[in-house]
Amino acid sequence: MGLFLGKIIGLYEIVLIIRIVLSWVPHNPYNQAIQFLYKITDPVLNPVRRYIPTFRGIDFSPIVVFIGLGIVKRIIMEMF
Repeated sequence: MGLFLGKIIGLYEIVLIIRIVLSWVPHNPYNQAIQFLYKITDPVLNPVRRYIPTFRGIDFSPIVVFIGLGIVKRIIMEMF
């Protein structure tokens, strides 16, 4: 069970990396794949963005989410 949840978190981390890379390159925000990516990442990123504003145009919320996911993954792996 712990290994499965760890893999799910790892997959979500990959999705976050794709979202970060897309923020650096021009893309069509109306593309269905891009909208799906936003739908699955915004619920996690937006609450963090409320507490950590952008600084000189840099969004630090993905970093905070990566740290949080790493902590959760470590706890899950130690439990099982």
